Amino acid sequence: MRIYINRDSIDIKVKKLLVFGRLTGLMFRSAKIGNLLFEFKKKNKWAIHSYFVFFDFLAIWIDDDKNVVEAKIIKPFTFSVKPKKEFKYLIEVPITTENKHIIEFFRRKRKI
Repeated sequence: MRIYINRDSIDIKVKKLLVFGRLTGLMFRSAKIGNLLFEFKKKNKWAIHSYFVFFDFLAIWIDDDKNVVEAKIIKPFTFSVKPKKEFKYLIEVPITTENKHIIEFFRRKRKI
């Protein structure tokens, strides 16, 4: 999935989640699962948590035009994280060596 920050963009390989996958996300999984894409029917401001996620991950909230709304590194067992603006997509990116280029891209853009 190609996402945009200002005039720059990055392609992130994602696995789109079905109904059950959206309920669990990264919970009870290893960091090797890959990057998970949550797609919602309408824009929203739902909070996420990281109960039963045993590793850090980057949460990227994206609007319906594929522009990054907000990005934040989430620590394991965090109670609640909610973006300030509405979003339509959420990508959960485990912090692994395979995803180092994604993390560095967001750091260069001062988004995390």
